[in-house]
Amino acid sequence: MCLIVFDWRPGSPTPLRLAANRDEFYDRPTAPLARWQDAPEIVAGRDLRAGGSWLGVHRQGRMAAVTNVRAPE
Repeated sequence: MCLIVFDWRPGSPTPLRLAANRDEFYDRPTAPLARWQDAPEIVAGRDLRAGGSWLGVHRQGRMAAVTNVRAPE
């Protein structure tokens, strides 16, 4: 299961901390957090099979995250 964790504390020295994991397919190749060569305004890990990411940020401050919830209860 993929997880995303937010720690939001407005007014603190670190107002937002964000962490995510990607663990549904351990054998799927990935690249670690880095600025993308083909889109340098994006910083994210990268799925090397499909080319996307599970968590990333854009230079303008936008952020995107994806989980794999397939059957909500």
